[in-house]
Amino acid sequence: MINSDNLQKMIDSMFEGVLLIDHRNTPLVNRRFKRIFNINDEDSKSLVKILDKYDLLKLASKKEIIENEIDVNGKKITVEAYRYCNMNLFKIDVLLFKEFRDIYEAKNEIEELKVALNSMKDVLDNAYQGFVLVNEEGLIIKWNYEKLFGIKEDDVLGKPVEDVIENTRLHIVVKTGKKELYDVQRIQGHDMIASRTPIIKNGKIIGAVGTVLFKDIKEVTDLAKRLKALESTVDKYKSEISKMYRANYCFDDIITQNEQMLELIDIAKKAANSGSTILIEGESGTGKEYFAHAIHEESNRRLAPFIRINCAAIPHELLESELFGYEAGAFTGAKREGKIGKLELANGGTILLDEISSMPMSMQAKLLRVLEEREFERIGGNTSIKIDLRDLACTNENIEDLVNKGTFRQDLFFRLNVVQIKIPPLRDRLDDIPCLCQDILNNQIQNVVLTSKSVTDRAIFALKLYDWPGNVRELRNILERAANMSIGNYIDVQHLPDFISEKLHSDTIKSNAYSLKRKIAETEVGAIVEALRYCGGNRTEAAKILGIHRTALYKKLENYGIDIKAI
Repeated sequence: MINSDNLQKMIDSMFEGVLLIDHRNTPLVNRRFKRIFNINDEDSKSLVKILDKYDLLKLASKKEIIENEIDVNGKKITVEAYRYCNMNLFKIDVLLFKEFRDIYEAKNEIEELKVALNSMKDVLDNAYQGFVLVNEEGLIIKWNYEKLFGIKEDDVLGKPVEDVIENTRLHIVVKTGKKELYDVQRIQGHDMIASRTPIIKNGKIIGAVGTVLFKDIKEVTDLAKRLKALESTVDKYKSEISKMYRANYCFDDIITQNEQMLELIDIAKKAANSGSTILIEGESGTGKEYFAHAIHEESNRRLAPFIRINCAAIPHELLESELFGYEAGAFTGAKREGKIGKLELANGGTILLDEISSMPMSMQAKLLRVLEEREFERIGGNTSIKIDLRDLACTNENIEDLVNKGTFRQDLFFRLNVVQIKIPPLRDRLDDIPCLCQDILNNQIQNVVLTSKSVTDRAIFALKLYDWPGNVRELRNILERAANMSIGNYIDVQHLPDFISEKLHSDTIKSNAYSLKRKIAETEVGAIVEALRYCGGNRTEAAKILGIHRTALYKKLENYGIDIKAI
């Protein structure tokens, strides 16, 4: 069978499409063949269909060379068939597929360029640190970097350029056809200045050449200045992005069993990859930022920056410079080197405008223009900066009410409110309290309280009686306090703040059935505690006094969260 990795690499480096067939009729094709016939790498069934459709197996049935012409999607393809035999022990049929216009002309042009480069080798050696020539598939066909990198030409010919040169973009230039001049490229620990130029013939990209200039400051003073400016820009980017680069939460971090919340998570997941602007509304402490982080993490921009800006925390007069940045000397007190704004930092990623309802009207108009046109100017600048980013906005106020009051622009509200997610307060999803308590105690405050703790049913019941104006954030704070107050492994009612524990004894509990259960539970707890105190904490003796089995006593201690050490 034909399955050698070396054979595959060899035919992949060829300009023509190649089909090899062994004595078992097992086919092997190269990348060029797949491109000619538009075959997906993972679609093996398409290859079988192509073989049948064009009768390719029949073309490889004679010993002499056969040349045919077939029509593939409107393109004239010449097919040459060869048969190689070795003492009749084995045979391999070889079919070569050539596009005269696309293949031969490109090949001839690139070969002529190789000859020209060879004839100018001495000149190029004096002008550059080296150069590399690739064909239309990004494979190396000429290498003059031996002195610079210590790699010989014979070792890299036919290899993808991105596998040989670190941080190269030459394979990208072959696809885009766009020049990249005087770009800073880090190679082998050095910042070098590289230029990449596509080779275009009759409107078709047939290859590209990359060069690395000398690092002689005297000869390339202007490039050295540009490099310094770029390094300064990169440092500023790194400094800013290092503070707020990644999303910290995903959808798995949103703990809930509430049906409404689960439905919101499903909506957010679907909207994450749509690119639409999402407006997240909810009271303070409900988890709006969790949703924003999770949406970015779920989107196809997850590897790009996630920039957050709190519109309420920044003084109005500074908000514009924070968003748009400014040029050097734009105003008194400005940094001498200027400042990159949050919008520019978020380019390619996501920006979260938290507390968007606090943004002044003057800034709302400027933000709307940016969201509509995807470009802006820095303060003091006169050059438009194009941006590509995803917009998320959060607010703890009802923006529709603000629009009616005239404190928020209606057109900006319409632009932000493409997908709306309204997170319910904790008092409207009390069924989440048990799972939230477990998550908070197990994951969120484990560094504060070293011992593992859980919340008793009575304490859960008390927590559900509270209306939670501070929502999940307040629940976390109360549990952290209770965990510090409790001695054992359980948090009971007596460990909760008075304004919560008192709810158990208030007149607001009207259910006779539930009150009866509570009275029974309180009586049992009192009897158990009294017996344990009388027996000095001996559970076996206490069980005898209570007239129950020792195992039953253990279960009641666990259910009621009674800590013997605290008695």
